[in-house]
Amino acid sequence: MRRLSAPAPFVLGLLAVTACGSERASGPERQPSAPELAGGDFTVRLTAEPFEVVLARGDDALLRFPADALLLGRVDAIDDSRLHDPYLLAGESPLYAPPEGLRWLPVEAAELVESTPSSWRIALTHAEARRSELSVALEAPGRYAARLAPAAEGAPIAFVKLAPRVDPTEAFYGLGEHFDTPNHRGKLRAMQLELDGSIESTNNEAHVPVPFLIGTQGWGLFVESYYPGAFAVATTADDVVEASFGTVGPLPAGAAETLTFHLFAADHPLDVTRHYYEVTGYPRLPGRWALGPWIWRDENDDQAQVEADLDSIRDLDLATTAYWIDRPYATAVNTFDFEPTQFPDADAMYAKMRALGFRTALWHTPYLDAEHSATEALRAEAEAGGYFPLERGLLLNKWGEPIDLTNPAAYDWWQALVKRYTDRGVAGFKLDYAEDVVIGGLGGRTPWRFADGTDERTMHARYQLYYHRVYAELLGDDGFLLCRGGTFGDQQSVSVIWPGDLDADLSRHRESRVDRDGSTYVAVGGLPASIVAGLSLGPSGFPFYGSDTGGYRHSPPDKETFTRWFEQTALSSVMQVGTSSNDVAWEPTAENGFDAELLGWYREYTRLHLRLWPYAWTYATRIAETGRPLQRPLGLAHPELGVHPEHDYLFGDSLLVAPVVDRGARERQVVFPAGRWAHWFTGAVHAGDTHATVPAPLGELPLFLREGGIVPMLRPTLDTLSPTTEPDRVDSYATTPGLLYARAFVGGAPSAFELFDGARLEQAPSATGVTLRSTDGAELRHGVVWELIAFGAAPAEVAEGGAPLPRAGSVAELEALERGWAHDPELGGTLRVKLPPGERVATITR
Repeated sequence: MRRLSAPAPFVLGLLAVTACGSERASGPERQPSAPELAGGDFTVRLTAEPFEVVLARGDDALLRFPADALLLGRVDAIDDSRLHDPYLLAGESPLYAPPEGLRWLPVEAAELVESTPSSWRIALTHAEARRSELSVALEAPGRYAARLAPAAEGAPIAFVKLAPRVDPTEAFYGLGEHFDTPNHRGKLRAMQLELDGSIESTNNEAHVPVPFLIGTQGWGLFVESYYPGAFAVATTADDVVEASFGTVGPLPAGAAETLTFHLFAADHPLDVTRHYYEVTGYPRLPGRWALGPWIWRDENDDQAQVEADLDSIRDLDLATTAYWIDRPYATAVNTFDFEPTQFPDADAMYAKMRALGFRTALWHTPYLDAEHSATEALRAEAEAGGYFPLERGLLLNKWGEPIDLTNPAAYDWWQALVKRYTDRGVAGFKLDYAEDVVIGGLGGRTPWRFADGTDERTMHARYQLYYHRVYAELLGDDGFLLCRGGTFGDQQSVSVIWPGDLDADLSRHRESRVDRDGSTYVAVGGLPASIVAGLSLGPSGFPFYGSDTGGYRHSPPDKETFTRWFEQTALSSVMQVGTSSNDVAWEPTAENGFDAELLGWYREYTRLHLRLWPYAWTYATRIAETGRPLQRPLGLAHPELGVHPEHDYLFGDSLLVAPVVDRGARERQVVFPAGRWAHWFTGAVHAGDTHATVPAPLGELPLFLREGGIVPMLRPTLDTLSPTTEPDRVDSYATTPGLLYARAFVGGAPSAFELFDGARLEQAPSATGVTLRSTDGAELRHGVVWELIAFGAAPAEVAEGGAPLPRAGSVAELEALERGWAHDPELGGTLRVKLPPGERVATITR
């Protein structure tokens, strides 16, 4: 990391800046010191020799903006018919010719015109005497807002580029959803969906681009622009990041003709996202039940099949909290009904769902099927009201133009129609498609025009905000939206991102594959791509993510693919299960190869996901305090390791997840951070600050618990989080939270875990043993069962309040006791200690 020298004196006046970035300050002999915007340990400094704007933590420079890092892209004239796309420009596409006269203009002179302890403004003169103004303001310690505003006079400006200098060895995370690697070093990333004929989907899969980049040194750069953009992340030089935006086209009402960007700094890179949330809004939490397993079929035959699935799930003891119905279910897209011959009594079906402890959701889109007679009346009403876009480009769906939700009347009308479903008990929606509004292709625009005066140059991103908000407002705090697309700020409406149609296999993104019929294709990617997408989204502001467990394209998944996929999604924020060939774990076919062994594993992992709910929900509620996602890329969580694996991550603070993503692999190399780590399923202990090859048989996820880590869980019989009216058949958290289970790997320093409801669990090792303390919460107040894995031999004594606790001969005997303990040799020696409600302290003597 570059260290800062003492800043050169700065003049409240004119600076001469050479093209290569060296300057001389002119002015009176007695000069004021350089202005410094300080907040806590963080500063933005403005220096004169050389001219630089520097974001720093203490004496360490995190980001540096020299004279050639604030660039205006001038052109001879603005051609409104052409595409001003920095991604095609940076990628030097042979199909894209730069605008006539494009030249990048660096800063040549600067004049500080205003300086206060919390802000300053500086007038910049670029090459060709083109002028702009740069302003920077301290908003909070480690958070700064900046604006670069080109003057109206002079040659037209079609692009703006920021090119800060960074540490040449650090890694970079964020930028929204990507499928190849969560570390963006050496990558060119588009901030919009682009046509791409080289891949099976024919687009670049940039469904959720977010112009927010995080460096592992502890900084963030967020460019608050909906215009087409691109980030070239250390592609031209190891120490340069370029963020370019094409700034041509009408803006939303009230928006200024400036490029607004934000500089963030934190002691740990995981904490940078909190600053981003302070600017763009904190994420909407899904309903609690949405963090339990969901099931769906791509095409339900009818109501009878849905109800048979509900019974099968409960009869086979498969933990599940929700069931969503994908299309087709309505008479047409979208008639806001249920097709009467397919679903003759939808209300009775919903009643059965509620009785068996399921919440339900529906697939939906913002269209009215133009080819179906059932939508004629709604389409006529929409056309009469002016509810479609004023001008439309190329349609990328089967049904017609999207509703123009920037029109307040259209927005209210559509929301009233959606309410027909929520009034019947629908608790969520899978919002698909709505990606018709693209910026163009082959250098030309595909013009759209909307009621708010904007066009596709910003609505390619902004349409998602309207589309998701119109549904979110109906659902309140207990619903969820599963969304395919998104943009910055959209996390306030979107509950969960789903990555669209991934391959039902173990392919990497853009890997060449051979299909079953012998044809070849370039894959979007399967399980490996899904994991990368989730790890990219979390730090980017979308902490809840759920892919189709098993994949979608080229389905069905085989036994190995499906098993490896549900192993991983069980240790993720959202576990939703379904494929395009309607595979469910209890229906083996010749094509999928499922069997009783797979069903047993599936039962184990869906229940593990559900049991982990108190752990996951606690971290979900902490996002509002820390900004940290549930799933944390290992290289971002532990940059000191100096490695950035694509698929390894921490789930919360204490669980290290190393999914198996290679076909036929039965072992896995794992990088362990400092400390000791116990294997969740075997109890084998691994030292930290090293890597090791661990066994990974099919059905066993490499999952490790950090020493000192405490993982609160629900009881092992739980079926659902959703309410039920049949408690004898369905075990629900809504009936009673029941005993809290606390799995821990005791050792190291004393540690504690405070749950979402105020319950608290503590472990304090000593030379002679360990002390356990439990305190009730508002909900979890029915006693605790501690499970201490990798404990070793049975202890000499377990006591509470100085009185020895009785030892049970088995786990079954312990369950019958109010308090007591049991030991068995499994998992490296497991000690279980059961304590009744209240504040309890147990002392274990080895």
